[in-house]
Amino acid sequence: MVVVEPTPEPKPRSYRRRSNWLTVVPTLLIPWIVYNAVAATGVELNHPLFEITLPSGAPPWSFTVSDAVLLLSLMLLFFEILKSTRTGGNSVADHALSMIVFVLYLIWFLVVPTAATSLFFLITIIALIDVVAGFSVTIRAARRDYSVGSEN
Repeated sequence: MVVVEPTPEPKPRSYRRRSNWLTVVPTLLIPWIVYNAVAATGVELNHPLFEITLPSGAPPWSFTVSDAVLLLSLMLLFFEILKSTRTGGNSVADHALSMIVFVLYLIWFLVVPTAATSLFFLITIIALIDVVAGFSVTIRAARRDYSVGSEN
């Protein structure tokens, strides 16, 4: 007589979300590093990277180092706002790190002479928008989750 034992049910896989450095580190530190690198090398912020002749016949539009740093900051702000929509234990740490980055920008703007420019001020405002948007999105999501949970 052959006895067949039942095969055990496979354990469900637990998918652990891997974190990469972009989800852990505030990405708005990158413009701070780039700005300080540009300031340390002595490159002029008005230095044109390239020029485009417009069909309107206006003088050529030049894309400067300052424009590139500002564009980078705005793109990274988009990703920071996307990061703030996540819920979980890391969201409080993300908000705290965003606040630290904003304070770093503000102190740097007030104390360091090479940071006393309109570009650095705008990057500081972008860091402030990141802090305010992060808290606003989290509060809004918490309200929505609370209202959905109370209907049951």
